[in-house]
Amino acid sequence: MKLSRVLLDSFLFLLFLQFTNIRSSDGNEGSRHSTAVHEAAKARVRRGSQGEGTKKDAANSGYPRLIHSPTTGLPDVNRIQNDSSQSPTWGPKLKNSLYPLSENSLSAYGVLLLSLVVFAVGIVGNLSIMCIVWHSMSMKSAWDSILAGVALWDFLLLFFCLPVVVFQEITHRRLLGVLSCRIVPFMEVSSLGVTTFSLCALGIDRFQSITSSQLTPRPVEQCQSILGKVSVIWIGSLTLALPEILLWQLNQERSPVSGLISDSCVMHPSPDQLEVLHSLVLTYKHARMWWFLGCYFCLPLLFTMTSLLVTLRIVGNTKNMKNSQCQRQLSWIVAGLAIVYGVCILPENITNILVAYTNLDLPENLLTLITQFFLFLKSAVTPVLLLCVSKPLGQAFLDCCCCCCDDESKPGAEHNAEENSAKMEPLNPPYSVNDSSLQLGTPC
Repeated sequence: MKLSRVLLDSFLFLLFLQFTNIRSSDGNEGSRHSTAVHEAAKARVRRGSQGEGTKKDAANSGYPRLIHSPTTGLPDVNRIQNDSSQSPTWGPKLKNSLYPLSENSLSAYGVLLLSLVVFAVGIVGNLSIMCIVWHSMSMKSAWDSILAGVALWDFLLLFFCLPVVVFQEITHRRLLGVLSCRIVPFMEVSSLGVTTFSLCALGIDRFQSITSSQLTPRPVEQCQSILGKVSVIWIGSLTLALPEILLWQLNQERSPVSGLISDSCVMHPSPDQLEVLHSLVLTYKHARMWWFLGCYFCLPLLFTMTSLLVTLRIVGNTKNMKNSQCQRQLSWIVAGLAIVYGVCILPENITNILVAYTNLDLPENLLTLITQFFLFLKSAVTPVLLLCVSKPLGQAFLDCCCCCCDDESKPGAEHNAEENSAKMEPLNPPYSVNDSSLQLGTPC
């Protein structure tokens, strides 16, 4: 009995101690809570005693303020998001589609690889065409000068526009902002105009060469005549593409999930323009699809096919077999250029018609990327076609490559051979003035 009574007393004593600890902790928390309430009240009094100037300075400060709801006292999330979306400055964050490696990044790597191939082939091919025509003595004609002009514009298009398009596709940001949104479409449409009018000029040149009394298929012309023809092509193309500068605007959107900014170029004339310009640009916007289809697609193809049929008919009745064979080859070169141009421009016209006259849910960004890449592909395939089909251009390109390879493999052999031949025959020139080797190829 005594043992059980001792145990009961000890158990009751422990319960008493536990109860007193709980009451003391509650009292401490209550005192701390009351102290916090008093401190908050004092802070509100201090803030209320401040003047209106201090409130205005705090409102104009660059730090965001929490906006409290009058009912719950919690921050209003919707108003915070609206205020953040209206902020004039955005962080320079870029979306890296190449990392981490996943299914979404495979498309970015594919676009990057394809653009590198097109860029390398187009730059080398167009530079080769321009250098060959510039340094060749037998290619000072309107035919070769027009081809060199097309190569120069294709080079500019690949060098300036292709990196901007690829950068936007990977990072969803636009290089140079509004400037690139206006210059890139202007250069693309100007490239279409240069190729279109060049094909028409080449068809006219073929007809004049066949009907003329000269025996050479590509007669050498004066510099003024060549510059006049090339200037008409370039000035006409640039003039017709001027509305593109006033048509495109930069559009920026913030992603609600990641918070990153994505740039896009939209066809929306600025309301700040003059009334006359604004109406003209709107008219151009509404007629742009049919203008592209008629002027930049149907016109060069119909003109090329007509000139080809007329040229082949006239060439078939000539008695000079050598001249007729060369004329026929040049006519087929023009036809090949027209076919490549038509195949690469056809997707853009099909896309414009589908978007305008169908209710299909088409990804416009993907379609725009495809049409732009076909335009870049045209700029890269055209010089390769010329080098493969045209014998003078292909032979000059091979001579230049072989000469450069020989110079790299044997840098001192040719120099020693020239010194030995100069010692043995110091007065005899190595070639005559009428040698045909001077008229084809490059200075190397």
